[in-house]
Amino acid sequence: MSARQVLQVGPLKPSLAQTLKDTYDAFVLPDGEERSAFLTEHGPEIRAVVTSGRTGVDAALMAALPNLGAVVNFGVGYDTTDVDEAARRGVVVSNTPDVLTDCVADTAVGLMIDTMRQFAAADRYVRAGQWSASGNFPLTRQVSNRRVGIIGLGRIGSAIAKRLSAFGCTIAYHNRRRVEGSPYTYYGSPVELAAVEVLIVAAAGGAATAKLVNREVLEALGPDGYLVNIARGSVVDEEALVAALRDGRLAGAGLDVFADEPNVPAELLAMDNVVVLPHVGSGTVETRAAMEELTLRNLESYLATGALVTPVPTHAIARR
Repeated sequence: MSARQVLQVGPLKPSLAQTLKDTYDAFVLPDGEERSAFLTEHGPEIRAVVTSGRTGVDAALMAALPNLGAVVNFGVGYDTTDVDEAARRGVVVSNTPDVLTDCVADTAVGLMIDTMRQFAAADRYVRAGQWSASGNFPLTRQVSNRRVGIIGLGRIGSAIAKRLSAFGCTIAYHNRRRVEGSPYTYYGSPVELAAVEVLIVAAAGGAATAKLVNREVLEALGPDGYLVNIARGSVVDEEALVAALRDGRLAGAGLDVFADEPNVPAELLAMDNVVVLPHVGSGTVETRAAMEELTLRNLESYLATGALVTPVPTHAIARR
């Protein structure tokens, strides 16, 4: 194997970036004016790109890498990579499924609890001295025994459903298609599903799911309903969400993802019925280490054999 066949695209976990540098002598794709000259000089050398779901590889970059064979993705989501163009060019794509399922599902449940019980807001209330000055914190909403709808009953959606079943919740779901053997009630559209008390978004991002949760869905969820999103910001119409919360047409929201990360709408930051997290669903030491290990296994396998350990179907949108 000749040297320097690997290209890092976008920021990665520091230890992963260091391994790419030390073990593979990987290039790092520069930004700005240097990029064009770099691609002209080194583009033909690259066989594999390592990137993340926050950066990805678009069609233009693929065109500048004529010998690219694999996009190795750190993360389960790969909607920022043009999978249709990859399939057309014969470029295989990998992700890191399964290893982050538990932590992301835990995050969804944590957001649901925090949003409905307003623990983060209550913490701020105590720290601001309001408990002694203004009395008890206002009553909140019970979490157990709720009717919960899940958009996207894949690995993560199923793990969320399993956890919430232990809370006595009644689970329903919407998918592109019915999940055979599922014990949960299936609805054919997000609007039909949204007649619940809590709607959790666990679908993949990408063009096929852009603004899937729109104004109509939020109206169906209603002023007593809560939205939790641990999927991609693109799946929710963020402007419609902000308007619904501002106008009291939605009870609250727990959000780990946003349409234009790291930028969060200022109106959301001022709302005590909204919990905002900086896209930390898989952000534990254990999970990120497992994701790194699987990313490197995919890269090593491709360079050695031409096959990936965990390939994704580049012609389809996968459910998280």
